[in-house]
Amino acid sequence: MSAPAEKRINELRAVINEHDYKYYVLAQPDISDEEYDSLYKELEKLENENPALITPDSPTQRVGKDLTKEFATIPHRFPMLSLANSYEESELHDFDRRVREGLSAGEKVEYVVEFKIDGVSINLNYTGGRLKTATTRGDGFEGDDVTANIKTIRSVPLLLKNFEKHREELADIEVRGEIYMEIDEFKKLNTERAEKGEKLFANPRNSAAGTIKMQDPRIVASRPLKIFTYYLLNSKDTGTTHFKNLELLKKLGFRVNSHLKLCGSISDVIEVCSEFEKLRDSLPYEIDGAVIKVNSLTQQRRLGTIAKSPRWAVAYKFRAKQAKTMLKGITWQVGRTGAITPVAELDPVFLAGSTISRATLHNYDEIKRKDIRVNDIVIIEKGGDVIPKVVSVETSSRKDDSIPTQPPSVCPSCGSVLFKPESEVAYYCENTMCPEQIKGRLSHFASRGAMDIEGLGDALIDLFVDMGFLHSYDDIFELYTRRDELIAIERLGEKSISNLLASIEECKKQPFSKVLFALGIRYVGAGVAKKLASQFLSIDKLISANEDEISSVYEIGPSISKSLSKFFEDEHNVKLVGKLRQHGLNFTEEKKEIEENFFLNKTFVLTGSLSNMSRDEATEKISSLGGKVSSSVSKKTFAIIAGEEAGSKLEKARSLNVRILNEEEFLRLLEEGSQ
Repeated sequence: MSAPAEKRINELRAVINEHDYKYYVLAQPDISDEEYDSLYKELEKLENENPALITPDSPTQRVGKDLTKEFATIPHRFPMLSLANSYEESELHDFDRRVREGLSAGEKVEYVVEFKIDGVSINLNYTGGRLKTATTRGDGFEGDDVTANIKTIRSVPLLLKNFEKHREELADIEVRGEIYMEIDEFKKLNTERAEKGEKLFANPRNSAAGTIKMQDPRIVASRPLKIFTYYLLNSKDTGTTHFKNLELLKKLGFRVNSHLKLCGSISDVIEVCSEFEKLRDSLPYEIDGAVIKVNSLTQQRRLGTIAKSPRWAVAYKFRAKQAKTMLKGITWQVGRTGAITPVAELDPVFLAGSTISRATLHNYDEIKRKDIRVNDIVIIEKGGDVIPKVVSVETSSRKDDSIPTQPPSVCPSCGSVLFKPESEVAYYCENTMCPEQIKGRLSHFASRGAMDIEGLGDALIDLFVDMGFLHSYDDIFELYTRRDELIAIERLGEKSISNLLASIEECKKQPFSKVLFALGIRYVGAGVAKKLASQFLSIDKLISANEDEISSVYEIGPSISKSLSKFFEDEHNVKLVGKLRQHGLNFTEEKKEIEENFFLNKTFVLTGSLSNMSRDEATEKISSLGGKVSSSVSKKTFAIIAGEEAGSKLEKARSLNVRILNEEEFLRLLEEGSQ
């Protein structure tokens, strides 16, 4: 290796990176394709002659040659939460009211309004100015490592621009963005797939999601994926506002959508949302709404989050696009809980980027209210631009012989007589051995967010249930006894069955929280399961807990506690847990040894807003020191931590003679406990 070669390689990389930035980020190329190719080939040649000088962030290393057989899972340092949705102006006013209630009286609030790009969320981690990992949202707490595929997207910088100016404060950052495909590029891709006889993608978002999870980065590189970045996360918190951070992202070489507005009031926000909606059909990419964020990062931290979404941001969803078609029939589906759901079978119609042939009818009460009948001409739309639904009926074109729809009296899957609780609109099949319920429960159990059994998809579950191989979760762990029978099934074979059985064995390593989520208990989502697992540490303690004890867990409400109690009151479910335990599934979580401190084994309640941290951060710190955080004050409460604008919980604490800590005392005790 020679010094001149190393110098030229570094010069070429800098020049090519700059041209990539101008072409893929700014859309302002200043050299021809031929000139660019010449520079690229020269760099390739020099690197081939000097392989010791090749680095992962070189422009030549964007497209790897190795296939990704498995996508490793990476925990998110900062959870990737979903946004709460709003659809009406009144809901935006409610959001503004909640924000102001969470802050000090009279405090100034600004909002940033941005496009809600209809794509796939991605988290980019940069250390030392270089792209380290790219991770999908996953369940919000951990996602798949798709770094090799994301590196192929040339609008994603491998090296940060102007990094030296910010080396210390941006040494380790995360950047959130949306991977998407433009509408014309999507249509072109589908045309090419149709010519090859390949399955078509449903819409641009679907094609982007499918592409970033492909095993071959070379195929990913051939797809026209792009990115818009929308959030900078930095533990050092150098920026004072979200708006300034967006400007910083541009300086670092990221694509930031130019359609963003800083607003001083919620009235201004509503006006901007209206302007954005008018632009919707003229854009080269799909948007399904606007995102509104509190501008101040300090206020964002103080407002904190709830279980699934931040309190400082909300999505305003645009009115759904509509289409007209004929309803050819109504079928009834059985869900994993036994709920019977009506589905409209439609004359296929193109709507919002995809062809629709089926739509939800929600429940029988909806059918009655809208007087929906077979052979009606119906108006359909995509609810939240995702799920097709029947909005109304064009009664003027109704035929004289149309007959009102009647609900089914028996389960369409197993023939059992249906039951309708007085307080609910749904009809239920109470036969827990109903094949469709079994299939739904097994599908949830094996899914990526739960037990993550690779290879056990819906098609195979349907087949195994129909063949009588699967009736319950524990049957999955007995499939190895049927190895020869499974291998003999057409289109399966020894290799696929060996992989499936290996994946079933591997899933036994899933943590307690994932197993709890996999059980499919009503209202117990991934986030709730994680909270319960860390609080109770074992399934036995959770089974023996009463509703009050469960509800005392921070942000666990009565609906969840009642659902858990009901689930574990069923002897069949308790026996099922026992069988799964025998198969080696993890029903405990190790408790970290914590030294004696003020918070250990005591229960606290948070009220009001803290100026130095969000409630979630305070909860995490208390939990890390062995304390518990409850949502309500009782005689079991050791102390409440009262921030600004503390409300009724403070009064109740006084009436019960519960100790009251102000924020300064709380911070001092935290510091002492952490030493």
